[in-house]
Amino acid sequence: MAHGHKSDEKIVYVGDSRVIKKTQEQRLIPRDYSAYPGKSEAFIPNFLLKEWMVGVVVLVGMLVLVMSDPAPLGYPADPKNTAFIPMPDWYFLFMYQLLKYPYTSGDYVVLGAVVVPGLLFGGLMLAPFLDTGKERRFYRRPIASSLMILSLIACTYLTYTSWDHYQFELKEKNIIPEHIKREEELHANKGAAAGGGAAKDTKKAPAIVAADDPGAEIYKKATCLSCHGAGLKGMPASGVPALLGVGDKHPQDEILNIIKNGKGNMGKQYQANIDKGLTDADITKLAEWLSKQKAQ
Repeated sequence: MAHGHKSDEKIVYVGDSRVIKKTQEQRLIPRDYSAYPGKSEAFIPNFLLKEWMVGVVVLVGMLVLVMSDPAPLGYPADPKNTAFIPMPDWYFLFMYQLLKYPYTSGDYVVLGAVVVPGLLFGGLMLAPFLDTGKERRFYRRPIASSLMILSLIACTYLTYTSWDHYQFELKEKNIIPEHIKREEELHANKGAAAGGGAAKDTKKAPAIVAADDPGAEIYKKATCLSCHGAGLKGMPASGVPALLGVGDKHPQDEILNIIKNGKGNMGKQYQANIDKGLTDADITKLAEWLSKQKAQ
């Protein structure tokens, strides 16, 4: 509003009745997407359709990866295979290691399997309700940040320790993991099939030699029976070889050494047989009888 007709006169604005004063509550309400033409879109169906298309592409990629490189599988579960070392998936290795410690296993297994995980995951769910501060910088939230860093260190340490101990056991017992062994067998079979296929074995399977030998009676009392069976046929599907014809591969001293020190998936069996009531002479006689098992 001007007070005169001078060109250098100062203009003072006293208000505009066309502008509606917004309250604090109205300022907090976001504008509708239509207020920004060309810069926004409806969530349904436009935005949702785009996200769905991206999700489909990712899903197809995962399916192609799974079909091109199948997950490693071991042999069918065999409760008699005492050489098998069970291992969970990598994201549960920290819990697997936690349950090995004295105060989270045995009589305290409930503490390790239920109480400790319950407190950890329960605290994670309650974190948003317990820590209601508005500060987002981690160094200004010492309690929450300290708990997070401590949890990360604990999970990392337990996971690494579990995997390191598993590798140590494999090396100490000279065990090849089942999924690796089975994958090698699959590659070998594929190679044989590509070469025209292996010739069919028309030879008669070897029979038990000297079935009335004293060593045969000792075998029935030994730990060998639980895995190799009464017919010495083993369990090929579980990686347990047959003992029929074992004498063609190993002499008596080698068989005795295998009993004492183990081989492959088989651990040491000498002390286990002693605990079952066999003597050193019985084990020697057993090795002698097994060395007689040759193809006829």
